[in-house]
Amino acid sequence: MIVVTGGTGFLGRALVAALRARGRDVAVVTRDAASSRVPPGARAVSWTDLPSAVDGAEAVYNLAGETIAQRWTEAAKGRIVESRLRAAADVGAALRSARRRPSVLVNASAVGFYGNRGDEELTEASAPGTGFLAETTVAWEEAARRAAPGGVRLVLPRTGVVLGEEGGALAKMLLPFRLGLGGPLGTGRQWMPWIHRDDLVSLLVASLEDPRFDGPVNATAPAPVRMKEFAATLGRVLHRPSFAPAPAFAIRFAMGEMAALVLEGQRVLPAKASAFGFPFRFGSLEPALRQILDRPSSG
Repeated sequence: MIVVTGGTGFLGRALVAALRARGRDVAVVTRDAASSRVPPGARAVSWTDLPSAVDGAEAVYNLAGETIAQRWTEAAKGRIVESRLRAAADVGAALRSARRRPSVLVNASAVGFYGNRGDEELTEASAPGTGFLAETTVAWEEAARRAAPGGVRLVLPRTGVVLGEEGGALAKMLLPFRLGLGGPLGTGRQWMPWIHRDDLVSLLVASLEDPRFDGPVNATAPAPVRMKEFAATLGRVLHRPSFAPAPAFAIRFAMGEMAALVLEGQRVLPAKASAFGFPFRFGSLEPALRQILDRPSSG
């Protein structure tokens, strides 16, 4: 049995499907165990029943947490942090109470750990940055370390911008591009560490099956791009213009502090995954976007 928290979201549903395709039984932990949103073939488990689900399970994936894609009011920031710490604490309590503990805990993390670092190349060995996202992610990882008792391997996939069908960041970007109003955000020079959802799911499965995956693992494609290149590539794939930049002041006015999500960036490299020979199917951006949007190359 594999236990997955956050298994009804954009990433969680794809992970559950991949685990089921590999013949694994999956229990999805949800606050509404009767919800029809639980992926097909998975068993719904309430958070109250988490300890019994974890006892004897092979592994736990903790993907739970309030979305960061909202205006960062003080109340929202509190929910973002508290939801992650609470989920990690609940998982930790279940692990410690289990008579037969899972062998691995894969606890979600994010490249926000590194903060805004300009052109600096960042690997798993790089120090944390500053700012709300960095501080939140550091606290999240510390909570995950407290949650993993002795004998439980802990993997912390630091995820970049996840690109895939039917959700995620890409879905929010498509409309202005399709209307011919797309373009880079801010200066366009900020780095965008991205990953195709299929590659991220494969990396999460590898984290379960390959004991070399341990501690922080950058879950990003090996070729990060600047925002300007991302916009140009998306425009080319959609056969739409991509030269209408959104100035930073307008983004800050519209999004408030959350503008840091798109105006700041990190040049993150997946050093561990590359060293392990992880087979990225989508190592460069244009083939990834064409696969997602089903647009064959004109070349």
